[in-house]
Amino acid sequence: MNVEITQRFCLSFPHATENLQWGENLCFKVGGKIFAVLDLSSVPPRLSFKSAVETFAELVERDGISPAAYVGRYNWVSLERVDVLPWSELQELLSESYAMVSAKAKVGKPVRKKGRTSKGAKKTKKKRR
Repeated sequence: MNVEITQRFCLSFPHATENLQWGENLCFKVGGKIFAVLDLSSVPPRLSFKSAVETFAELVERDGISPAAYVGRYNWVSLERVDVLPWSELQELLSESYAMVSAKAKVGKPVRKKGRTSKGAKKTKKKRR
């Protein structure tokens, strides 16, 4: 497994985009929120992504995996290289990261306008007596 395969997989999710930022960090986003980061400046490239609380505790016990710098307290892990985990396990973990982040992102959800109910009727203020 290499960077190109990881990149292709991350971009296969609905509404997923990539953006090069902070130097040579390839950020994979959904709804403007990051779900994975490939650090292309390190050799070999490092991969970071969000994980569930239980998964985070298990992952950081393994060789080659540590809490991600700056965001480890939010259950982000960093892989020393993209092949630290078997490809099938990494796919599952990246899918979970995408799912957690996209649930918070405003993607594919109808946006309610203020002052309207879900059926589009105007809200009425109750009169005080």
